[in-house]
Amino acid sequence: MSERLDYAKASPGGVKALGGVYGYVTQCGLDEVLVELVYLRVSQINGCAFCLDMHTRDLVKKGVGIEKLALVQTWSEAGELFSERERAALAWAESVTRVAQTGVPDAEFAAARQIFDEKELADLTVAIGLMNAYNRLAISFRRVPQAVLTAKT
Repeated sequence: MSERLDYAKASPGGVKALGGVYGYVTQCGLDEVLVELVYLRVSQINGCAFCLDMHTRDLVKKGVGIEKLALVQTWSEAGELFSERERAALAWAESVTRVAQTGVPDAEFAAARQIFDEKELADLTVAIGLMNAYNRLAISFRRVPQAVLTAKT
């Protein structure tokens, strides 16, 4: 795989704007690990190799064990390995990411609202939307994952 174009170089203003949203998400009050798990799950759904690599590395740096990382894709079958908030966030991330198929049903909103207050749920949805945007950039322009670059050296 080779990169089609460097979107950060081609559209620095656009990337800077996304960076501003990322900066907001990092300081909005949501737990860092929860947000990273959501980023990883969204990237799994979208099939974004670059983001899968990056968020897996970030979660390892934050101390998340391989057992948990291996089961993110099947979190609903992992029992108490994921906290109630993590399970709610991952369920919401799946529904919002698959919005064209799900329409984000009322029942899923109600379930998420039982766990997250209004600000948290809005911020979580901003984070999900941001990761979907980053995935689309990385996939469209074939951003090369760090693991691939490291393997070449």
